[in-house]
Amino acid sequence: MKMSFGRSITTRLVVMFAVATLCIFSLIGALLYNVVHRELERHQQEELHTLFQDIQYMLEHVGTVDRWVKVQAKLDALTPLDGTKRFWILGDDPRFQYGRGLAEIDQLNRDRNGIGEIQLRNRAYPLLTMTKTIAAFEDRQPVRLIVAIDTEPYFHTMRAFVIALVALSLLGVLLVMLLGYWITKAGLRPLKQLSNEALSLGPRALSQRLNITPLPNELSALVTAFNGALERMEGAYQQLEAFNADVAHELRTPLANLIGTTQVALSRERGAAQFQEVLESNLEELERMRSIVNDMLFLARADQGEPATELIRTSVAHQVNKTIEFFEFVLDDSAITVSLIGDLDVEAPIETALFRRAMSNLLQNAIQHSSANAQIVVRITASDSLIQIAVSNPGEAISEAHLQRLFDRFYRVDIARHDHGELHGYGLGLAIVKAVAKMHGGSVFATCEHGLTTIGFSFRSTLAASPTSVTTSV
Repeated sequence: MKMSFGRSITTRLVVMFAVATLCIFSLIGALLYNVVHRELERHQQEELHTLFQDIQYMLEHVGTVDRWVKVQAKLDALTPLDGTKRFWILGDDPRFQYGRGLAEIDQLNRDRNGIGEIQLRNRAYPLLTMTKTIAAFEDRQPVRLIVAIDTEPYFHTMRAFVIALVALSLLGVLLVMLLGYWITKAGLRPLKQLSNEALSLGPRALSQRLNITPLPNELSALVTAFNGALERMEGAYQQLEAFNADVAHELRTPLANLIGTTQVALSRERGAAQFQEVLESNLEELERMRSIVNDMLFLARADQGEPATELIRTSVAHQVNKTIEFFEFVLDDSAITVSLIGDLDVEAPIETALFRRAMSNLLQNAIQHSSANAQIVVRITASDSLIQIAVSNPGEAISEAHLQRLFDRFYRVDIARHDHGELHGYGLGLAIVKAVAKMHGGSVFATCEHGLTTIGFSFRSTLAASPTSVTTSV
C-alpha cells in the first residue's frame, strides 16, 4: 500500500535530516562569516596603518614650502587613478594642504584610534580612513593627516564568500537529503520485510508468528509484543470456537427434544391432558436453555474483566453455613454430612450472591460425586491477603489431565454421570466458580489425593486498589 507524503516515515526522516543539516550549516556559516569578516577588517586596517606610517614619517620631516612640493608630488604618485587610495592633509595654513573634497572630510567620524569611514558622493562603497594630527615642524604648523583606502574589494570578497557559502550549504542539504533517503530506505528495509510478513498472516494460520532473528534490536521488542498479541488472539479465537461449538452442542439437545416432542404431539389428535404433558416437558427444556444462556452471559461478563462491585464485609463461615442449609433436604436424602472447619472467625469483603453461587456449585459437585453416608469437608483457610475455600469429598480418583480442565466450560470427567438432577449438569458449574473467584481477585484449584477430591477457590481478604463501595454486614 502506497503511503501518503505526510505519513511516510522515510519522508519525515529525510525532512528532519535536511532541517538538521540546514541548521548546522547555518551555524557554521555564521561563525565562518564572522571569522572572515574580522580577518578582512584586520587586513584592511593593517594595510591602512602601514600606508599611514609611511606618509606620517615623511610629513614629520617636512617643514618648508619648497619641500612641501615634493610631498604633494609623492602623494599624487601614490594616489591611483581609480581612487582606491586617497590622502588629505588639513591645516590652518593653506600652503600646507592637500586633497580634494576637503569639505566632506570635515564631516568625518572616527573612533579613538583614528579609524573611521567616509562615504563620497561619487563612490558606491565607503572609504576606510585613519586620521592623526602631525606636530608642527619648522615653518609648518600642525596639520591633520587623513589616509583612506577603498572598501569595495572587501565587500566584493564578502559577497562572493556569502554566495559560495549559501550555494555550498544548499548543495550539502541536497546531498544529505539524497543520502538520508538512501539510508532511511536501507534502515527501514527490515520494517518493510516485517510488514510483508505480517500481511501473510491469516485466520487459517493462527499459529504462525513473525520471525525475530533477522531483525535489529529496536524492532525485536515490537515483534515480541506483536507475537504476544497474536498468541492471545489465537487463544481467544480458539476459546471462541470452542465456546461456539459447546453452545451449539448444549443447545442442540434441548432443541431436538422440543422439536421431537412437538412433532409427536402434532402427529395425531390428542387430548388436553396429553398436550399439557407435552408443554410441561417442553417447559423443562426451555428452562434448561435459559439457564445455559444466563450462565454464558455471566461468564462473558467475567471474561471481560467485570469485578465484583456490591461488596459486603461479612463472616465467611456464616455465608458458607447459609449455603449448606440450602442443601439440607438433598443431604438428608443422600445421608451425606457436611463439616465446616478452619478459620471460622475470618471476615472478608465479598459479594454474597456471587459467593453463594460459587459455594452452591462446589457443594452440588461434591454431593453429585459422593456415595451415600459420605462426609464432605469444607475448609476455610485465611492468610495475609487471601482466603481459601476448599470442598473435599471421597470419590473415584481423577487423573491429572482431567484436573487441569475441570474449570473449562462444558467439560465433564464422566459424561455418562452428568445429568443426575444437578443444577449445572451441562458443564458450567465449575467454570462459574472460576469466574466468581476472578471477580474477587482470586483463583481456583483442584487436587485428588488419598481418595479425596478437593476443589475450591480463593479470594482477597482485603480491599482491592480500585475504588469499590463496601458495606458491613450486621
